[in-house]
Amino acid sequence: MKAQTFLPQDYRPAEDEPFMNDRQLEYFRRKLQAWKQELLEQSAETLEGLQDSGRSVPDIADRASEETDRALELRTRDRQRKLVSKIDSALRRIETGDYGYCEVTGEPISLKRLDARPIATMTLEAQEKHERRERVHRDD
Repeated sequence: MKAQTFLPQDYRPAEDEPFMNDRQLEYFRRKLQAWKQELLEQSAETLEGLQDSGRSVPDIADRASEETDRALELRTRDRQRKLVSKIDSALRRIETGDYGYCEVTGEPISLKRLDARPIATMTLEAQEKHERRERVHRDD
């Protein structure tokens, strides 16, 4: 087990330090773990809410409204589940030393992009190129 890296409370990754040094990796590890924990807590709340709303509603309009709310909650929960999976993948990349590097070009992903979207797997340029290609093929 690796020793934990000291991280000051106000630490933010900076461009003038070595890319993906121990502090930066620890910063992103903590950020990802906190995000995952928040999503898991929200998911548990959603599950409790869905169990509580399982009662039979006699009014058809109220029942339809409740079913719509339930479907929306389930869609949201599914999105969160997929996001947790991406967070787990990012945490694995931190452990293997691949975190912060574009899976297409191998180039470093900008710290600003990683701070805004810590699950990013591509540089902004590679992501835009990927999305343009997707859009062209989708129109076929």
